[in-house]
Amino acid sequence: MNRKQILISILAAFCMYATAEAQRIKGSDTLLPLTQELAEEYLAEHPDREVIVTGGGTGVGLAALPEKTTDIAMASRRIKFSEKMKFAEINLDAKEVIVAYDALAVVVNPSNPVDSLTREQLEAIFRGKITNWKEVGGEDRKIVVYSRETSSGTYEFFKESVLDNKNYMSSILSMPATGAIIQSVRQTKGAIGYIGLAYLNRYVKALAVSYDSGRHYAYPSVGTAADGTYPIVRPLYYYYDAAREAAVSPFISFALSPAGQESVLRQGFVPVK
Repeated sequence: MNRKQILISILAAFCMYATAEAQRIKGSDTLLPLTQELAEEYLAEHPDREVIVTGGGTGVGLAALPEKTTDIAMASRRIKFSEKMKFAEINLDAKEVIVAYDALAVVVNPSNPVDSLTREQLEAIFRGKITNWKEVGGEDRKIVVYSRETSSGTYEFFKESVLDNKNYMSSILSMPATGAIIQSVRQTKGAIGYIGLAYLNRYVKALAVSYDSGRHYAYPSVGTAADGTYPIVRPLYYYYDAAREAAVSPFISFALSPAGQESVLRQGFVPVK
């Protein structure tokens, strides 16, 4: 084998390695099932590629970007100023893409007779000012309040939108994942919590919510989120390092394509387009 042939062989081996390099996506548990499904559909069209999707929360995903342990960070909130500053210190140019919108459902145990709450009532409950369901038209039963942990983007968004950026009650029960909130609310008659619309199932009951002091209420659904009737709606993001744009753009382009956005809709999220 001459020198030219050796060089061609080395380049071919390198290209095979680059093609086989797994793309890593990490972060928001809200985005986890959506991105897993998108990855499966993407790989069906590109069987020579590999995508690894893991959760852990928005904070975990964004922290992984500068550590170079993820290529795309899934986030259910916008990047914080402090995170931007941290990225700037290491010359990481974080690019933002909205991949879908999500309605955040407030859920209670199915046996709870309460069907609706105003934003003000929700704020009082999650801040520990209202502690018994009889104060909002329910049974004489203690309210048990569940929340996501502080690293969760869902925790941050709920605090901003529902609590008007006020602090949660100090005795709130923090759960590591959405599934844990569903299980806890299902098993506790006096429980209340919040989850992404795509996770809603028969084991918990979604409440109608009013953001105009009780004049209009709406239940969470793709339709009410899309037309603006339901008030607790947020964008869902992918963040990536601009230096990795060539590597991540094929998957992100698929997620934003008509096929990808159709998948977004099928899974209970609101499409961007």
